[in-house]
Amino acid sequence: VDFYRQFINPGDLCFDIGANMGNRTRIFLRLEARVVAVEPQDQCMTFLIKHFGNDQRVVLVQKVLGERTGQAEMMISDENTLSSLSHEWIRKVTESGRFTDSAWRKKQRVQMTTLDNLIHQNGAPSFMKIDVEGYEYLVVKGLTAPLGTLSLEFTPEVMDVIYHCIEHLSQLGKIQLNYAVGETMALALSSWATPEEMMDILSKHRNAELFGDVYVRFCA
Repeated sequence: VDFYRQFINPGDLCFDIGANMGNRTRIFLRLEARVVAVEPQDQCMTFLIKHFGNDQRVVLVQKVLGERTGQAEMMISDENTLSSLSHEWIRKVTESGRFTDSAWRKKQRVQMTTLDNLIHQNGAPSFMKIDVEGYEYLVVKGLTAPLGTLSLEFTPEVMDVIYHCIEHLSQLGKIQLNYAVGETMALALSSWATPEEMMDILSKHRNAELFGDVYVRFCA
């Protein structure tokens, strides 16, 4: 809560993209924000409906986000936190041995929309969390205008994904960046970096086991 307080004020609108079981949604609500929680998996959505379905501050959307509207096929993991639309991400994290006990045995057809559509329907968020297991770039490609601050998960196996995200977002407006390692809930840099500086920082960790979230804020 203390970590996200620097990004979120009471009454703000937040997007929780890849809401899973609502851990971040719950934190955003504690900060008195309104939340649009996007989660495609049936099991997770059943849980979200049970715990947030009657909360007027929460809008639940059972879809995935991408660069277009339509349908997509999601690979469902034995661990619902690892389900993904990205075949490349699944292949690389399997090859790296990071998730040796996980398997993707099921598939689910899911509806796809775009960030632009989500914003048109709900308003522009002050803060947006995107955690979609290697599909982050396709999600941000569906955004065509700057907003407040967003976080993007990065993993060493597919570091190119975060590079592409940074490049796309920098085309929408001037941005500053920071990052947090793993679940430390602490920004690693004392001052925010330029896109070039952030990509240089991440490139130095390309072959390491570093993972976490990049935070991107648009400058006024």
